[in-house]
Amino acid sequence: EILLVVDAMVGQDAVNMAHSFNEAIEISGVIMTKMDGDTRGGATLSVKEVTGKPIKLIGAGEKLDALEAFHPERVAGRILGMGDVVSLVEKAQEVVDEDEAKRLEEKLRSNSFTLEDFLNQMRQIKKIGSLEQIIGMIPGLGGKLDRDALAAGENQLKVIEAIIQSMTPEERRKPEIINASRRRRIAKGSGNTIQEVAQILKQFGEMQKMIKKLSGAGMFGGKPKKSLFRKGQMAAMQNAMKNFPMQPPR
Repeated sequence: EILLVVDAMVGQDAVNMAHSFNEAIEISGVIMTKMDGDTRGGATLSVKEVTGKPIKLIGAGEKLDALEAFHPERVAGRILGMGDVVSLVEKAQEVVDEDEAKRLEEKLRSNSFTLEDFLNQMRQIKKIGSLEQIIGMIPGLGGKLDRDALAAGENQLKVIEAIIQSMTPEERRKPEIINASRRRRIAKGSGNTIQEVAQILKQFGEMQKMIKKLSGAGMFGGKPKKSLFRKGQMAAMQNAMKNFPMQPPR
């Protein structure tokens, strides 16, 4: 086959280029790249129209595993800001390990979720795609992306990963043992401030409390406890979810 690789970011120039190449060498198909960029991929439909050749693959990242089969209805959904939940589910199924998922479920149920588990989950999510890619595939959110906020969120996740990686295995399992001297060591090792380390530990503590309440409510299996959600507890849980991990350290 003769496949033409087209940059989706260049707009009308991509259409002109595809038309010229098709006339000169009679291509058999097209690969559209940079579909994860600022453009929504409208050039994709135009390239198909002017060449009369199928779009075979689209690229939404820099690695080979970011290549995916072209589905016109899904791309149309992205262009219209309607998301692409099917592709999101497929990507999640590709990267999620079933045994690991069961292990995580048991840890959540027993309220033994650690920073090590959190780091592993962050890495699993990164395999699916960037925050912008993931949110862009969620219906109703694709057309409302605040790219500055997403970029800040990506940077914050890098900070969290660096901080957790600078901890010892024992510190990841038992963050309560991290005293002032340990915080200084972790901050120095991760290239961040002591305040940032303290904020991450505080936010993780809030998340653990939320997990404990959800586990008690039977959200991860098991029998719910009576009188779990007293006045103000649901608001506190929602606040913990909102603040971790997207809130920048203060």
